[in-house]
Amino acid sequence: MVTRGGRRGTPGARGGLRPYGPRGRWAGPPRLGRLAGRTRGARRTTVAADGGDFEDPSVEVLAEAAAAFGLLASSARLHIVWALAQGESDVTGLAERVGGALPAVSQHLTKLKLAGLVRSRREGRRQVYFVDDTDIVTVVRLMVGQLTDRAEQNRAPAPRLRGL
Repeated sequence: MVTRGGRRGTPGARGGLRPYGPRGRWAGPPRLGRLAGRTRGARRTTVAADGGDFEDPSVEVLAEAAAAFGLLASSARLHIVWALAQGESDVTGLAERVGGALPAVSQHLTKLKLAGLVRSRREGRRQVYFVDDTDIVTVVRLMVGQLTDRAEQNRAPAPRLRGL
């Protein structure tokens, strides 16, 4: 099928192309960990500056990491993951905390859940979302913490030099 702009594929709700799985559902971004351990072709060993050896990651692993970072490139999703790294929450509480509309936060959570960055469990009639991967929490906290420190340093007044 040809859609707007002459591109081939299955049109999405807004006229864009969406990847669909075998049952007609949106396949979503690749799950983290799904390709881990698989390698294609030879891997290259590189010598580090300190003299130690390390292997370059496979193309599949790099693509998987790029997809995960791509999901976190949205400030709204990053804020959601940041909030969930502080503690679990349901959609309503999360929407209030991050200041987003309930449907938008729900859609972001769906994408993060499909990618394996966020998990959920049912408590009665509500879904409670959480991040249980300590590596994801560490990466998000490190990045946000570094940028917060850098912003605070830039706001601090520069020290005055005597005699000038």
